[in-house]
Amino acid sequence: MAEACEKTAENPTRRRILEWTAIGLGIISTLVLAIPILSYLVGMLIRRQPDEWIDLGPVKKFPVGQTLLVEFLNPKAQPWDGLTQKASAYVRHVQAEKFQVFAINCAHLGCPVSWFPASGLFMCPCHGGVYYEDGSHASGPPPRGLFEYDYQITAQGTLQIKGGHLPTLQDPMRKPRPGEKA
Repeated sequence: MAEACEKTAENPTRRRILEWTAIGLGIISTLVLAIPILSYLVGMLIRRQPDEWIDLGPVKKFPVGQTLLVEFLNPKAQPWDGLTQKASAYVRHVQAEKFQVFAINCAHLGCPVSWFPASGLFMCPCHGGVYYEDGSHASGPPPRGLFEYDYQITAQGTLQIKGGHLPTLQDPMRKPRPGEKA
């Protein structure tokens, strides 16, 4: 009888193998689920890099009353970003030193909008979103107008925008000024 007990201790039974397999799979699945949760928690602790001022060109490059598409390089681009490091914005020179600088992303799902000067409208090809020349919502599914960049004019007469991230409804490029609708 003692020999039979020793034999089962040396040779694992089918039940013992299944128990260890279940424990191992449980540990693996816990680790797989823990990685995104830990990444989320660590991401909340790490501060997002602040946006930077990006040169768009001299103010005289933008005629009053016109809207122009301007390309620039994302200051937070990585060496492996390739063509995706290029970004664009629409610059509308309203008067003297007043500008509106719009992100090209539709406020609905982020598709790039196109400017049609003949009609004075921005139009999104994806779902039919339409915006007036001042960036306000005209029709279609977008919940709001186009996202705007904060801008400044330097002492040398260069137009700069504050950018570096893509706008979202929760994190627009520019916060509404007092008395202004979002």
